[in-house]
Amino acid sequence: MSRSRTAGRFVLLCAVWGTAFMATDVGLVDLPAVPFAAVRFDVAAGLLFAAVLVAGVDIRPRTRDDYVYVLVGGALIIGAHHAFLFAGQQYVTGGVAAVLLGLVPVVTPALTRLVATDEEFTAATALGVSLGFVGVVIIANPDPANLADSVFGVALVLAAALAFAVAAVVTHSRSPSMPFLSTQAWMMAVGAVVLHAAVLVLPGQSFATATWTPSALGALAYLSAVAGVGGFLLYFTLLEDLGPIEVSFIEYVIPVFAALAGWLVLGQEVTPATVVGFVFILAGFVAAKWRALRGT
Repeated sequence: MSRSRTAGRFVLLCAVWGTAFMATDVGLVDLPAVPFAAVRFDVAAGLLFAAVLVAGVDIRPRTRDDYVYVLVGGALIIGAHHAFLFAGQQYVTGGVAAVLLGLVPVVTPALTRLVATDEEFTAATALGVSLGFVGVVIIANPDPANLADSVFGVALVLAAALAFAVAAVVTHSRSPSMPFLSTQAWMMAVGAVVLHAAVLVLPGQSFATATWTPSALGALAYLSAVAGVGGFLLYFTLLEDLGPIEVSFIEYVIPVFAALAGWLVLGQEVTPATVVGFVFILAGFVAAKWRALRGT
């Protein structure tokens, strides 16, 4: 029964985060990308801080690891990652963006091995990264009619993946003393501040151009409460039960839900290039993680 519940939570998380790409596409029809992301995490941080108060857990960062985890995770995983991702989805569909983010579990161990003295950069790691980037090239196979937009969109989503991977490398050896709820609340608050700062400095990213239609508000509510708070809480319970190797397979199930939701709700097509690119990225993950996968 426990195994069935874990499998159910795994599929539920993939569905929640997969459909989040479709919700982002819906919101971007009426909202500029970075302000949309900023308000999303304003709401999510507020909900998490309310949950912290209700739970009565410690809310104060106390150790160096607390501050590094919150500041780096908030600035990169929440702030930079979502700024690039939302901006990229103005040019590529949510399904394509979800596939491209499958590079995160391929690139992260490679970066870790490059910066850590106790980690070896193996031939398997190099093969995994190479296969992953072949997949990116295949997906980026641009339509000559919109060459600049498609390449720019893929580049932005790759920047989102890189921001996430760099943050994972920096924080992987940190052990925050704060409870999980408090850590996530502070991370989302820091990310929201970074996103609001980006609104001020980036051209074309102004709250004045936002049109708060019912569909935009619905997308915001879903991304903040369901995909944001609910998704992250579900993710970390799975991480505790399954470990990092098995839970990282969500990156290869999420695109299925993202593509299905985009097709059913928005009529988005999944191109053969996206499917083939997905296969190469998945093969890259298996190559990079082969030793660990054999041991699971």
